[in-house]
Amino acid sequence: MAQILTPKTLHPKYGNYVTVLSIDGGGIRGMIPGVILAQLEAELQKIDGEHARLADYFDVISGTSTGGLITAMLTAPNKENRPLYAAKDIVPFYYEHCPKIFPQPNNIIGWVLDTMQDLMSPKYDGKYLHQLLKRLLGTTRLHDTLTNVVIPTFDVKKLQPAIFSSYETIGDHKVMDAHLSDICIGTSAAPTYLPAHHFTNTDDNGKAEQFDLIDGGVCANNPSLVAISEVTKIILKLDPNYTKFASENFRFLLVSVGTGSNRGEKKYDAKSCAKWGPLSWISHQGSTPITDVFMEASSDMVDYHNTIVFEAFRSKDKVLRIEDDTLHGDLASVDKATPQNLRNLEDIGKKLLKKPVSHLNLRTGAREPVPNAGTNEDGLRRFAEELSKERKLRLSNANVAGK
Repeated sequence: MAQILTPKTLHPKYGNYVTVLSIDGGGIRGMIPGVILAQLEAELQKIDGEHARLADYFDVISGTSTGGLITAMLTAPNKENRPLYAAKDIVPFYYEHCPKIFPQPNNIIGWVLDTMQDLMSPKYDGKYLHQLLKRLLGTTRLHDTLTNVVIPTFDVKKLQPAIFSSYETIGDHKVMDAHLSDICIGTSAAPTYLPAHHFTNTDDNGKAEQFDLIDGGVCANNPSLVAISEVTKIILKLDPNYTKFASENFRFLLVSVGTGSNRGEKKYDAKSCAKWGPLSWISHQGSTPITDVFMEASSDMVDYHNTIVFEAFRSKDKVLRIEDDTLHGDLASVDKATPQNLRNLEDIGKKLLKKPVSHLNLRTGAREPVPNAGTNEDGLRRFAEELSKERKLRLSNANVAGK
């Protein structure tokens, strides 16, 4: 097969937009974006042929936690220098591996023992996940990805975010050019669920840096704004591949996919929380309230900022946020990896395709239908057409420029 150009070489300067794909964190709920992304890639294949892959159309793909894992699946190269996985492979991957990453107790005694263990150590040891990622991603480093990626993590030693960005692997500052497996393990290390991840990375000049990472969801569960900020930094540096956007309004096209939330369940209230101590915030009626709180707060603040930014640049029709806020019970869990619950999550994703395109009401926090926008499936079809046009424009302009 002839080499297929991706936005890493088919630069934004040849087109009209900087294209961004963002995938939220949420553990096993990554099944939901798996369904959505498979649909988007299928729409692109209807237009451009069966070999089309998401990495061919997005300048940057960003993911946190489980979204970081999906990002790696979509962008890490295989032996033919094409994406390691097609989008349609994400759901089967989760069916195969989630029950081994998050093994469930077999009986009530096992549940009691696990609950006691949870109070003293992470719920899961992470060994299967670590081995899986090391095997799949091998020696692949951040700069090797087929298109640019941005994966947020949080360094508990420095008490600050550690953003692993392809844009930071250019020039002399390559200390962030870590193995993709270490990055994915770090961004997936959700507090109380999986152990923090330590590693040392050394750049070409012998400079070494240590990382002590936990889940990027504590700072950016919805990583779309981080990705946009990374691109904006490059634009402000007058990178020649982005110079067109330095003299004009920044023109972004964003597809942002959530992993669902249980806000509609309204299972917490101030009257109850006022009585909680540390243990109740960690575990309450099968949930982890503190995790729910920081993940939802992080995602919603980004959704809030994106709504304002895209309206300010008169581009609100160039952002598609697909999210379900009606999850409840086991569906809202990040680790209930039973076969039935995984099937239910896949069904949620399929039903979400048929729901109306929606936007966040900044006052109520509820998602409301966008007038005349159709279903999320319709929205994906429109964005696939837009992405295909953008790619064809870049190919044409690059050929004229003698590329």
